[in-house]
Amino acid sequence: MRLPIALLVCAWLFASCETQPSAGSEPMNYPETRKDDVSDDYFGTTVADPYRWLENDTAADVADWVTAQNEVTFGYLGNIPFRDQIRDRMEVVFNYEKVSAPFKAGDYYFIYKNDGLQNQAVIYRQNGLEGEKEVFLDPNTMSEEGTVAVNLLGISKDNRYIAYSVAQAGSDWQDIFVKEVATGKQLDDVIRWVKFSGTAWYGDGFFYTRFPEPKEGTELSAASNQNMIYYHELGTDQSEDELIFEDSETENQYYRTSVTEDGEYLVLYKSEGATVETEVYLMDLSNREAGFQPLFTGFDAEYLIVDHREGMLWVKTNKDAPTYRLVTVPAGGGDLTDILPAKDAVLEGVNRAGGYLFAQYMVDATNRLYRYNYDGSDEREIELPGIGSAGIGGGRKDAKQVFYSFSGFAQPNTIYRYEIETHSSELFSAPELSFDPAQFVTRQEFFESKDGTKVPMFIVHKKGLVMDGKRPTFLYGYGGFNVSLTPYFSALRLPLLENDGVYVVATLRGGGEYGEEWHQAGMLEKKQNVFDDFIAAGEYLVSSGVTSPEYLACAGGSNGGLLVGAVINQRPDLFRVAFPAVGVMDMLRYHKFTVGWGWVPEYGQADRSEEEFDFLYAYSPLHNISSENSYPSVMVTTADHDDRVVPAHSFKYIATLQERHSGDNPALIRIETNAGHGAGKPTGKILDEYADEWAFLFSEMGLDL
Repeated sequence: MRLPIALLVCAWLFASCETQPSAGSEPMNYPETRKDDVSDDYFGTTVADPYRWLENDTAADVADWVTAQNEVTFGYLGNIPFRDQIRDRMEVVFNYEKVSAPFKAGDYYFIYKNDGLQNQAVIYRQNGLEGEKEVFLDPNTMSEEGTVAVNLLGISKDNRYIAYSVAQAGSDWQDIFVKEVATGKQLDDVIRWVKFSGTAWYGDGFFYTRFPEPKEGTELSAASNQNMIYYHELGTDQSEDELIFEDSETENQYYRTSVTEDGEYLVLYKSEGATVETEVYLMDLSNREAGFQPLFTGFDAEYLIVDHREGMLWVKTNKDAPTYRLVTVPAGGGDLTDILPAKDAVLEGVNRAGGYLFAQYMVDATNRLYRYNYDGSDEREIELPGIGSAGIGGGRKDAKQVFYSFSGFAQPNTIYRYEIETHSSELFSAPELSFDPAQFVTRQEFFESKDGTKVPMFIVHKKGLVMDGKRPTFLYGYGGFNVSLTPYFSALRLPLLENDGVYVVATLRGGGEYGEEWHQAGMLEKKQNVFDDFIAAGEYLVSSGVTSPEYLACAGGSNGGLLVGAVINQRPDLFRVAFPAVGVMDMLRYHKFTVGWGWVPEYGQADRSEEEFDFLYAYSPLHNISSENSYPSVMVTTADHDDRVVPAHSFKYIATLQERHSGDNPALIRIETNAGHGAGKPTGKILDEYADEWAFLFSEMGLDL
């Protein structure tokens, strides 16, 4: 088993960090990082990889290196005089009740609720909407540091049982457990070796996806990528579970399963990594011996089954429709018939409840909600309180109501109850804040990218704030994997906004804001479009008088960390501060770690073809750090338990940046211990990290609070 790096006891090797510089002083004294003579040949090009030893993130020498880097970073941050002031303010503004939309299981409703500063949200159960809330699952009692994350996965058809997952320290690995809905009684069932799986209930158990148990002595990070589908019958040991499907000749695929509400079909979705394109197969559950029968094959589009009725399937797809449409198709296969034809707005999601369909559309990265009959008639728009992000849940065919949420950059997440038959809404839950979000305004503007493409951005700031070209500005982006950045509220931005700063989100190509064509315009050999969009966003903020390069910061996480790393290589002069978080920095070897194989359809694979090597090598953040550049002040953030984007990406990147960059600005790495990629991170760790980032930003811009 992998141990937290903080718990490894090792010798102290790095004497170079005995004394710490204060923030803003120079020169920086970084830990010495060993360089090995390691290289690879890619189609005749030799690429050195001297820091490959940092890929072994459980090794003793790597643990020492992590400790030494954190000593430098926290020593530097500790000398920022207003750091504690920011942390204290964040604790105040973040301390409000956060409640999810409820969902129903028989007579009971379940909600996630965080009282304010709890490390993890508690799952409550109540009998009816007016019933008293009772604690059903409290992750905060499962670990001293609050690093256990719990999520409800699915409810049995008879509403008697509910499955839930437990993940440790931010890991993608999860265990599945089962409780009785009415009594809260814990069953003995335990399912292991699971990642990214739900529970598709049928009969006395459920279908789920899992991976093989790693061989003894094998790190979890090196576990097989062979996905499999099993059926678990309640009351039995996992070793007795029935193998439903595997493809031993094809490792790098994800499987997802669902059971239609009428219980007639088990649906199998296949995808080749983290891509939207899917194949769909159906198993007639009255004739399981016949196995899965193909419905959609060839990975030519995305398909998602919404419902099944009397031999017909309702399917959301982007087949011949880049902005998506809803169609029907016979369960045995056949022609697609439009129910909700494609239009300019992106059909982001479709749910069902109470005999109706509920569609979520996206227009310029903001949402609209509608109710329809099953034939697509009688469109009824659900009135939202403003322009922002909205999401509506589903329910079973006997549901009388559903819940939807709404939020914006200046509007905290608010829950509404929608009565299906009367087409009426009422407020269900709204947080009480210690500050007035109405003091901030949001506007959407469009700027022109390098090739002339119009790209939108959201700009948030205080009302009446004069743009004098010196406003500390935080530019955030992602640009990949069909992910859409829509308006969302976070009290964590308050230190910036309350101190006359500007928060900006650029909705770049590679995302899903305008459908699949927008996504494809920022992937594979077209990835440079994403970087051009982000650079153009920064240039627009400068030319329009919002800020200047001395007061502009850029940030992004995961694929967004890749974005930041690439952009500051290409335009280091445009930014004063950069925050690449949990980034994919080594584009030549990313596919060799944990679930990195799943990103190959999005990025390409350097050792597969010379063409792919050429475009990956051209922008790879690690490989394009230049000694000719004077880089912005950089603070990389990662975590020792990140088993999605392994910390080796950030380790190798910062070691190279510290070695090569020619300026005096700090190049730091903040390595969180006993944490993962971000999901399930305890509130206390979140507040610490954001306080450090805001303190670093203001300090490096020469501003005092």
